[in-house]
Amino acid sequence: MSQNKILTTASGAPVADNQNSRSAGPRGPLLLDDFHLIEKLAHFNRENIPERRVHAKGSGAYGTFTVTRDITQYTSAKLFEAVGKQTPTFLRFSTVGGERGSADTERDPRGFALKFYTEEGNWDIVGNNTPVFFIRDPLKFPDFIHTQKRLPQSNLKSAQMMWDFWSHSPEALHQVTILFSDRGIPDGYRHMHGFGSHTYSLINAKGERHWVKWHYKTKQGIKNLAPAEAARLAGTDPDYAQRDLFGAIERGDFPKWRVCIQIMTEAQANAHYENPFDVTKTWSQKEFPLIEVGELELNRNPQNYFAEVEQAAFGPSNMVPGVGLSPDRMLQGRVFAYADAHRYRIGTNHQQLPVNAPRSPVNSYQRDGSMAFGSNGGGAPNYEPNSYADAPKQAPQYAEPALALSGAADRYDHREDTDYYSHAGALFRLMNDEQKALLTGNIAGAMAGVSSDVVQRQLQHFFKADPAYGEAIAKALGVSIN
Repeated sequence: MSQNKILTTASGAPVADNQNSRSAGPRGPLLLDDFHLIEKLAHFNRENIPERRVHAKGSGAYGTFTVTRDITQYTSAKLFEAVGKQTPTFLRFSTVGGERGSADTERDPRGFALKFYTEEGNWDIVGNNTPVFFIRDPLKFPDFIHTQKRLPQSNLKSAQMMWDFWSHSPEALHQVTILFSDRGIPDGYRHMHGFGSHTYSLINAKGERHWVKWHYKTKQGIKNLAPAEAARLAGTDPDYAQRDLFGAIERGDFPKWRVCIQIMTEAQANAHYENPFDVTKTWSQKEFPLIEVGELELNRNPQNYFAEVEQAAFGPSNMVPGVGLSPDRMLQGRVFAYADAHRYRIGTNHQQLPVNAPRSPVNSYQRDGSMAFGSNGGGAPNYEPNSYADAPKQAPQYAEPALALSGAADRYDHREDTDYYSHAGALFRLMNDEQKALLTGNIAGAMAGVSSDVVQRQLQHFFKADPAYGEAIAKALGVSIN
């Protein structure tokens, strides 16, 4: 019997834990000294050129965000300072796993990346058309995306590796249930909701922080494609969603979304029965009801796809005063990974490209690098602190309030929370018989040819979410139930 190989870093050091990032306490933020996490994310961002590693196939449009309700009790961000105020935006939709030439109608989450060009700088909320995600820890992100791509030997997609990963990652069940439901293939981009997905924060003028979830509710109504129609369109019009969005805006049928938030105080978060920073779970809308804050409208198509859509760069690291992040592990990993991906894919100075450039003044000490536009800072100093009165200086009044943290730095097992099933089970029970039949049929079809050990392991997850859920899939797969 052969001895198990020890997982190592690229430099040969043994890896003690490949499942959990280092965090400050079990619910605290991640630590920059986690070299294994940083190395995995940095290497993953450089695996492919030149298209995006994920969200490669996409469409985009410009628009406006209009405030419809006063939320200044929660945030001091200037774009929310008055009802009726408008802020220009750019929104990029995408499929997650497919390459640039893939079909728009594949079963896949849809990216919903929104850039606000505010007077205080650019603010990005980078989310999806689902309120949750497959994993909780960014350490697993490269592994997960590898399963959605292609086998190293055959260069073919593989249901085996997808379900093998999911069967070992029960926290994915909530998102898997959404993905294979009737909402798994939206009818274009206009007829789907968007979500910030992660927990973010808002900070008011008093320095008070509230945790927040962002929701974008389509005003066009939800429409989804049946699997057979999606397959037909994939062969006859693979750019279906791009064509639909571009055509609607060209004819003046501007799509709109109602922008809403859920709010949770820090005290409520500390006492909450679930981790409010776990992106595999939602917040109850009965406990934390939706509050409408504005309307998003898309009303102008780009003039050049490459310049404005392909080179568009979004990242949760783009924030403005009055908004902030949270200890959400996946969000914290994305703060590094997205900006790093743009530096690699587009260039060091990707923020100077017109679609990414803020509409507000930029005063930084960054210089040089490939494609540095304009005067490159001219003769002004490129260091700080300095002795020049007219040189940019830090502004302490914009500092965020301190976030209390506790706990020893360690690799806390995120699977100590074993409630993988209540949210997925509740979603299943909300479905009518037709929706349940579609869900279980989609899953059974996607598991065709998967090895019996993976099927058995995954079936246990479905049964634990709801016995009827597991029974229907087992029956469709022809698996006997003991």
